[in-house]
Amino acid sequence: MRVRLVGSGSLPAYADGIRRVYADVFSAPPWNEDRSAGARYTERLAADAGRPGFTAALALDGDTVSGFATAWTTPRAFPSDRSYGHVAEALGPGRTETWLSGALEVDELAVTPDARGTGLGAELLAAVTRAAPDGRCWLLTSAGAEATLRFYRRAGWHRVPVPVPGRAGLVVLLGPEHPAVAGPTPGP
Repeated sequence: MRVRLVGSGSLPAYADGIRRVYADVFSAPPWNEDRSAGARYTERLAADAGRPGFTAALALDGDTVSGFATAWTTPRAFPSDRSYGHVAEALGPGRTETWLSGALEVDELAVTPDARGTGLGAELLAAVTRAAPDGRCWLLTSAGAEATLRFYRRAGWHRVPVPVPGRAGLVVLLGPEHPAVAGPTPGP
């Protein structure tokens, strides 16, 4: 199995495999999404591939997708759609600007159940975060995803100890080399 970065122009060739992996991973607990969410994800991925700083990594066994990760640069003008507004409210303007704006945001990471525990997830994560500006990378995940949180902790990621209002089940994580992990915590 090999992990490789894939340009946005090459993603359509792997759409069926990405859709299958997404459906297999996110239809299971703790996510419990409908399997049709895989199709919606690949539609969203086609749009996300145009974002500034977009990067994707695929785990391939021959031509079969066994995992994927995607990331992009969070805009300097921090968005307010999706969960962004809630995150900005939790962190306050100072931390949002310093920690997240212009940083690399990991959007999705998924590995087929049979490939878990092989180091593949860590390899995918490293591939998409390697070029994070000054080590500044972050992500959101579910507070109820205990195995996922353990994975990120083992990979050196740090949970931000503030609740996300309106999204109590969300957790903000900062990458292992993020300056906020070692430095002083800016005020809101």
